[in-house]
Amino acid sequence: MRIGTILFLVTFHFMSLTWAQKQGTQFLVQPYLQDAEPNAMTIMWETTNGEESTVEWGKAPKLGKKSHGVAYDINFSKSRVHEVRITGLDRFTVYYYRVKTGNLRSDIYQFKTPPFPTDDHSFNIVAMSDMQYDYNFPDKFGEMVNEGVLEYMQSAFDQELPENLAMVLVPGDLVENGSKYHQWKDHFFNPAEKLFAKVPVYPVLGNHERNSVFYFKYFSLPKNGTPAYAEHWWYKDYGNTRIIGLNSNQGYEDLGEQRKWLQKVLDDAAQKEDIDFVFAQLHHPHKSELWIPGERESTGKVVKMLEEFSTKTGKPSLHFFGHTHGYSRGQSKDHKHLWINVASAGGAIDNWGEFEGRDYDEFSVTQDEYGFVLVEVDGDKDNPKFTIKRISRGNEEHFRDNELRDSITIWKKDRRPTAPNTLQPVENQLVKVTGTQLKASTFESGHSRAFHAASHWQVSENKTFEKLAYERWRQHENWYYKENRQKNDDLTDERTHRLKPGTTYYWRVRYRDQNLNWSDWSNVSTFISESE
Repeated sequence: MRIGTILFLVTFHFMSLTWAQKQGTQFLVQPYLQDAEPNAMTIMWETTNGEESTVEWGKAPKLGKKSHGVAYDINFSKSRVHEVRITGLDRFTVYYYRVKTGNLRSDIYQFKTPPFPTDDHSFNIVAMSDMQYDYNFPDKFGEMVNEGVLEYMQSAFDQELPENLAMVLVPGDLVENGSKYHQWKDHFFNPAEKLFAKVPVYPVLGNHERNSVFYFKYFSLPKNGTPAYAEHWWYKDYGNTRIIGLNSNQGYEDLGEQRKWLQKVLDDAAQKEDIDFVFAQLHHPHKSELWIPGERESTGKVVKMLEEFSTKTGKPSLHFFGHTHGYSRGQSKDHKHLWINVASAGGAIDNWGEFEGRDYDEFSVTQDEYGFVLVEVDGDKDNPKFTIKRISRGNEEHFRDNELRDSITIWKKDRRPTAPNTLQPVENQLVKVTGTQLKASTFESGHSRAFHAASHWQVSENKTFEKLAYERWRQHENWYYKENRQKNDDLTDERTHRLKPGTTYYWRVRYRDQNLNWSDWSNVSTFISESE
């Protein structure tokens, strides 16, 4: 090597060191919150270098207290992820904090600790997913957070953000490629830094995370899952609600260990009187109206477990999911269980007609759009409920500025409508073999705000209805491919298909209100099909 080249390299190295010394330690990822407990909070951040991991905190901006934690390598470089667990906090209390690494200090932020389940406090959750980087719209996730979530919360509520938002749930696909280190900083944490510094974020793995080590280093999730699969699945109790995170990715979705763990967590929730609701989040859908190839049969097994839990305990449940880039809201037929697709928070929308889809009975609303979901949980011990609100940011064709596009409220207590009466056909009436029009009485309920939201019709050749000749479940709305396919259907009549000739049929119907409360079945009536 020539002397000139050596001198140049030495000079360049010296200048680089001098620049680094002048710059000092810098933030790569601003502080963000993890794993909140009534008496504890975890705070994390990433810096270019430096081992000190200190959080200064207190109940006022003057702070006054300090907690120390650990720093660890994330990318075989000098950069460090810092993790500090603050303990000894008071429940449901606002705290101020800032982080310190050497001479580097963050701004002062706020957070609020959770309540105990016995406190009966109300709270809000935001759920959104699939914010992975879209090269055609690279700033979409930043827009979703800053012009979407933050602006909406500010306009809808009076107090500071930590007072109004308890947590952010993310059912997967946080980045486009989880094995690329820079994407975590540039595409996930930086666009959301104003949100995550004040509100704890709880993700689960999507397929785009690729089971990356970066995911497990960046997040400090509850360590109450199966020990051999730490942070792949977990649960968090906040007030009267149990939040469950699951891994629906290939190689994990059908693991017996995850299923056994989930059953234990549900059994435990069943025994706890202070837990009114169970919310689960996982990435892959069981059914998808916009994108059938994204469906996962294993998710259906999870849905069945949640349905059985709700029916057995009387505690309503739901599952949040993503993978399909659009919004869907559905409900189980025989259980108080909701199906909520909370995408897309940034990933390219699965537009109508772009992929194979299907109009499923379970879904009442499907929209190809950007947006997020707000969950308002009412902690009233005498009559707890939760409300799901879809806040839309529209799509490429039609921009929407935080427009409320869908909403549903679920009470824990049953508020059953009145059982309907069968009207037509009259008893033993002779009907055409091509089918007949079933007619029942109008909807009635003891609750003034209840309305007729669904009907469930059954026709059988026997009184027990064990083998059905005809069955139909109709919703009051069915938004599919940009139109309401249930428009002008008052749900009090139903036409059967072709019948067997010369046969006696038994039929009945039940009604459901908009809060997923079913009436009892109507009286059973009979009719006879004509002989050919």
